[in-house]
Amino acid sequence: MTALPESVEDTGKTYDFVGIGLGPFNLGLACLTEPIAELDGVFLESKPDFEWHSGMFLEGAHLQTPFMSDLVTLADPTSPYSFLNYLKESGRLYAFYIRENFYPLRVEYDDYCRWAASKLSSVRFSTTVAEVTYEDAAGVYAVRTEAGDTYRGRHLVLGTGTPPYLPEACADLGGDFIHNSRYLTHKKELQAKESITLVGSGQSAAEIYYDLLSEIDVHGYRLNWVTRSPRFFPLEYTKLTLEMTSPEYIDYFHALPEQTRYRLQTEQKGLFKGIDGELIDAIFDLLYQKNLGGPVATRLLTNSALNSVRHEDGGYTLGLRQEEQGKDYELHSEGLILATGYKYTEPAFLAPVRDRLRYDTRGNFDVARNYAVDTTGRGVFLQNAGVHTHSITSPDLGMGAYRNASIIRELLGTEYYPVEKSIAFQEFAV
Repeated sequence: MTALPESVEDTGKTYDFVGIGLGPFNLGLACLTEPIAELDGVFLESKPDFEWHSGMFLEGAHLQTPFMSDLVTLADPTSPYSFLNYLKESGRLYAFYIRENFYPLRVEYDDYCRWAASKLSSVRFSTTVAEVTYEDAAGVYAVRTEAGDTYRGRHLVLGTGTPPYLPEACADLGGDFIHNSRYLTHKKELQAKESITLVGSGQSAAEIYYDLLSEIDVHGYRLNWVTRSPRFFPLEYTKLTLEMTSPEYIDYFHALPEQTRYRLQTEQKGLFKGIDGELIDAIFDLLYQKNLGGPVATRLLTNSALNSVRHEDGGYTLGLRQEEQGKDYELHSEGLILATGYKYTEPAFLAPVRDRLRYDTRGNFDVARNYAVDTTGRGVFLQNAGVHTHSITSPDLGMGAYRNASIIRELLGTEYYPVEKSIAFQEFAV
């Protein structure tokens, strides 16, 4: 079945749940709930179609998790919405097998998600949520759209994702700077400039730097790569570290004091925000190759915090501080790319029901172990945005099916997909 347009929707009914937003996590929930007759849900997405980081579909860019971290497999390996079934229906299963690479291409994963979304009856695209209220008499959440329709549900599942984050120094900054999420759309414009500065040192920043460095001779720009970090950290991907994406580690981390969890959140960034080790090596090899004919017009600046930015003289003047030396300096660049990641922002449409939601001492959602964020403990559930409560499992694609199986258990009051409780060899708690 294809996704139904909103115009045929009977908005007078009450659903078991309403999902708001359709990134990979809520899309996975839609796939897993589609065959469950006891659950009737609907998913509302403001975009006209599924879209996942399309501005970063660089040639050869791939996921940092294996294909089994698809929408459904780790909850239901028999699901018709699996990545392998997508490959089979697309006529590429044998090619993927012969490729002998567990990591799907990023553009391929996006196409897989589009394929899955097209088969679902519960998805409503081009449907923007304006306000959520609670109707006490009926005990339901009323989700009103900008078009004036209302969808009522006994539960909510929030999957609005994490929007691009811009540093405070870039607030109200003019000009044509971009966040890395729009890189491909503006690549040609950037390469026409005399100089380009890239700020940030995660996987996306590394992919963009490699892409621009590859073509530096063709266009003749100067290329700077700036990071606050003391080095270009690789993603830690050893197997015992991967056991931290486990039910046991979630139990352990969630039970820690709030202050400890926030400290660990900062310390653990390298576990999910680092650069693929092979890409780091490829960057060095490319730098070596490019420098055989003489110094290449590129600089890699570490330990450099971005404290200010001025838009002037047809470009940008970055105020930087070398943090280990304690020295301030400036860098001028015509083009500016901010690969500064993403940060969760609570949707404004939740304002009328804030009194029903739980918050910690820092004003962030107090996410329960079962992913609920409301005062009842099983009314409103949160996808992603819980690094401070569920550690690195929150943004991890491989844990999406586990979280959805847990949410489905809460929605049904019984276990539909077996939820693993113990998978790790190591012990995290005394």
